[in-house]
Amino acid sequence: MPLTPDLTGRDDLLAKAAQHPYARLTAGERVRAYAQDGALVWTSRGPAGPVAASLGEARAAVALFARLAAEDLLDGGVWLHLPRAGQDVTAALRPDVHDDWDFLWTTVPPAAHPGEQAVEALGPDDHDGIAAVLDDALPDSTSRPGDPRVRQWYGIREAGRIVAVAGDRSGNGVGFLAGIAVATGAQGRGHGAALTTAVTRLLVAEFGISSLGVMSDNIGAIRLYQRLGYTEAMARSTVRLPS
Repeated sequence: MPLTPDLTGRDDLLAKAAQHPYARLTAGERVRAYAQDGALVWTSRGPAGPVAASLGEARAAVALFARLAAEDLLDGGVWLHLPRAGQDVTAALRPDVHDDWDFLWTTVPPAAHPGEQAVEALGPDDHDGIAAVLDDALPDSTSRPGDPRVRQWYGIREAGRIVAVAGDRSGNGVGFLAGIAVATGAQGRGHGAALTTAVTRLLVAEFGISSLGVMSDNIGAIRLYQRLGYTEAMARSTVRLPS
């Protein structure tokens, strides 16, 4: 028989998820959630389109998403956000992309860091400079100038040129940093730490929490974020359904 939601609405989902910050961040409008076999899976609408996310047991989450896809309840090309799962597990979804990453968060503002005074808010006239840094240092970033999910870009300049950037992609009452990048020619000078520190403090002050995502093999970045207070962590995998 067709799969029907166990929960509808953001409030019901967050109650089931015990107000987990990842659920709070990703659950937008028109939430439909399914809770089976130790997995909690939900779909909703966000500023950039459909969102499909989950918590709990990875194999059960994959199985639920596979059923939703088979019943045409998921759009082709959608990204599915899963508990950490090996490619042998996600193969059932026949994805064309598989990424492993960590969701990190903190509720404590970081200590002051040298160089913070150089951090500034960037505007539309800086979009080309932001894109240049991302193209150079973080070409696979899904956060880009003009992205409706980004509330504000921040950066650091050297000799008038933008050399480090980070986007405030907060939503649904949860602070979220994205697109953190330092141009290759400006790395090793503490710009990434200064920028992350400054924006993290702003987000903790506004939301009581700041979070970010980092690829699981980026050990240097993970260690930096841990030093800045991002000690809460959850291992994730994200796959994309073929269009």
